[in-house]
Amino acid sequence: MTDIQILVGSVFGGALMTARKLREQLSSDDVSVTVHEKPTLASLTDSSGPVLVCTSTTGQGEIPENLLPFYVELRDQLPMQEGRPFGVIVLGDSSYGDTFCGAGELMEEALREVAARKVGETLRIDAMETVEPEEDALPWASEWVRQVTGSKT
Repeated sequence: MTDIQILVGSVFGGALMTARKLREQLSSDDVSVTVHEKPTLASLTDSSGPVLVCTSTTGQGEIPENLLPFYVELRDQLPMQEGRPFGVIVLGDSSYGDTFCGAGELMEEALREVAARKVGETLRIDAMETVEPEEDALPWASEWVRQVTGSKT
């Protein structure tokens, strides 16, 4: 059984709704999915399975308030996660220019610092183009799960 941890960073609920839809669609006999709405460092260190960050971006490319404590703890304590697979889904608005999806980049950098292994490309969902981010996220996440589990289905 693969136990996937989804760490959520959400401001207005889009990333949280997306994460919940991913849990609903990805859970199976072989895959367990836990959504952490207020992630802490224990959300990462108390398990060993793949990690999926599903976050929106706030202000000028910043991490949402509910994900920020996790990010700060991760950067301060640096608990090594050598080879642990992770992926990133980030929601943003391209009208913000250079800071578009900045929270995803910050989370990716922090996870790489603890030697986690990125699987797949980051999925960047643009609010200027997508009204329902879960529709873009589901096919991407299904493929990501296949990659981290080695499943052929």
